[in-house]
Amino acid sequence: MKSMNELEKANKFLNKKLRKGFSGYPMGTIIFYGPNNQRATKVSVCIIMDDSAEPEIMQKWYSQVEVRSDERTMTEVIAFIKKHEARSVVMSDGILGCPHEEGIDYPNGECCSQCPYWKNRDRLTGELFQ
Repeated sequence: MKSMNELEKANKFLNKKLRKGFSGYPMGTIIFYGPNNQRATKVSVCIIMDDSAEPEIMQKWYSQVEVRSDERTMTEVIAFIKKHEARSVVMSDGILGCPHEEGIDYPNGECCSQCPYWKNRDRLTGELFQ
């Protein structure tokens, strides 16, 4: 019988946490970002300690490849979640916008010049603004 690789183990752990639903705090949130709605090149994980708190702990991973299928990245994401003993995990269904940060990678109030796909698009639905 074939043994699971690290990516399969990470996905199995993640799917189990996601299926369980809310099991209390701390809660981990996983959000993917990319240059378009097909390829995620950044993942951001936040740990929320209780229902009245803002995310207290955050880690970001960047990659030139699709992070959702990158064994190293997803293994580190799971290790981060385990380290902070997240009892619940929620994850974005898809890619929620550009991996570059407004005010850091490009000026506030402007669109990212590196990710034209997201210009004038709703980050949640991917629909163009009218």
